[in-house]
Amino acid sequence: MMKKRCLAFAAILLLVLALFTGCGAAKNTDVHVFYYNYSDTYISSVRTTLDKELTNAGISHQDYDGGGSQTTQTEQIRTALTKGAKAILVNIVNTGSDDAAKEIVALARDAGVPLVFFNREVSDDVVKSYDMCAFVGTKAEEAGILQGELIGEFLLANYDKYDLNGDGEISYILFKGEEGNNEAIFRTKYSVEEANKKLTANGKKPLKFYDASNKNGYLVDKNGQWSAAAAGEYMTTALTEYNAEGGNMIELVISNNDGMAEGAISALNAVGYNKGADSPTIPVFGVDATEAAKNLIAKGQMSGTIKQDAAGMARALLHLSKNALAERDLLSDTSDFTLDAGSRKLRIRYEKYVG
Repeated sequence: MMKKRCLAFAAILLLVLALFTGCGAAKNTDVHVFYYNYSDTYISSVRTTLDKELTNAGISHQDYDGGGSQTTQTEQIRTALTKGAKAILVNIVNTGSDDAAKEIVALARDAGVPLVFFNREVSDDVVKSYDMCAFVGTKAEEAGILQGELIGEFLLANYDKYDLNGDGEISYILFKGEEGNNEAIFRTKYSVEEANKKLTANGKKPLKFYDASNKNGYLVDKNGQWSAAAAGEYMTTALTEYNAEGGNMIELVISNNDGMAEGAISALNAVGYNKGADSPTIPVFGVDATEAAKNLIAKGQMSGTIKQDAAGMARALLHLSKNALAERDLLSDTSDFTLDAGSRKLRIRYEKYVG
């Protein structure tokens, strides 16, 4: 009899533990965060900060690495929704069309789960198609405009120093992160346009792309990874033909992000440039204000960057996550944030950074 009672008591304990464990498991599916690629330096900063914000707020969460594959990410989202996710935050992989975003909206709508796209922008039509959907991110053109202004201001203050061959023009190389991505498109466009506005308004010639045979005026990461490796390889190759010995040295480096700026600096280091102190230096500009970039600027190896506020992004995502879990409208109490007029898009501002 005693043995039966012990067994019954043990069974009850196991049931109670299972119930508590089950609750814990359910709680662990509160917020699911889908990143397009963990290897992206800026995204890594957002992830680290958001993890802390969610944990400090007592919100359980799970992160996913899409690895640059939309197929992988969509399947991750499908599985998370099936398992009971209460809110999903999506840093979408494919921004070239609305197709992937529409599929994700359909999955979230069918599950009745709030959905926040972030960082990699989706169209207004996608966001407006679901009343429990919003977007958190920057204005794509703002980074390019600020970067161009920063470059123009820098060159005007140092023109003779960086016009290395004295031809009255500054030759540049530009690294574009990804074809079809709005951030890359606008950074590429406005960085040059805004710099040229500053230069020509002050009697200087526009920037000149270093390779006249390249009609695009940029070199793109063919894998869409915005990577230091891609920029480093391009820069290394370019420097074999365009260098001080040939009298046609590249005089300016423009990068769509800080990772590619780092790659370019590594290539410059290999030929004796941008080592800091008394080393000859080519101006290098990026976007994101990563810790690595800030350190390079402090050492005099990089000239400037545009701060993309990872902490601000994380705070906004935390706020919307709280609204989602409280079953409130995602944009409730967002007066402290900047919203696009007539849209469900919350904006994070860029800032110039020179150290």
